Amino acid sequence: MKLILSMFVAAVLLSDVEAGHVVPTSPSETANSFVELFPAKELSLNAFTLCLRFATELKGKREVILFAYRTRDFDELNVWREKDGRLSLYLSGPGALFEVPELGPLANHVCLTWESLTGRTTMYVNGRSSASQIFQRGHRVRPGGKIILGQDPDNFLGDFQAEQSFVGEIFGVNMWDYVLPSVAIQLLSTGEDFSDANVLDWATSSLKVRRMEII
Repeated sequence: MKLILSMFVAAVLLSDVEAGHVVPTSPSETANSFVELFPAKELSLNAFTLCLRFATELKGKREVILFAYRTRDFDELNVWREKDGRLSLYLSGPGALFEVPELGPLANHVCLTWESLTGRTTMYVNGRSSASQIFQRGHRVRPGGKIILGQDPDNFLGDFQAEQSFVGEIFGVNMWDYVLPSVAIQLLSTGEDFSDANVLDWATSSLKVRRMEII
């Protein structure tokens, strides 16, 4: 699609990524590129387990968005690395923040679990769990949104900020609409493939890399 803007044209370039492959991300900060991930079912969730692998050389006091699910009006489900190095989960409001070891250029396996009934949420890094927190008890993740990797959409599908963009590689993104037991997450962290994810399955989910270029 091309949009004529005064004296130039902004072109949205789309490319498919084969399921199961590492997502190609920008080697530098950008507000013009993102990856959209298409789930097998709507994200209408009273519980979930979200797992992904990522590697980045970004250091210092810089926040980094890893996973964003946004509806037209709300940031429904976001996962961040905060400026102080903590990992965080946001569900349409204030976040749950977790102290974790410094995560660097070697790939790390990160999982989050949450259930509405109790509000219990737990962060796992390379199979090791944090202390659980009580967070957003009684909440529900609403359907009708878009899933974006590596950018924070401040509206439905855009308004990105380069200083929040992810630089590196994201892959192995899987999501279930229930809480996996700890032993299952530990097996996943070692590369064990034991269960098909029923919301997002990295082996089968469709991806599109979108790049906005001025031509």
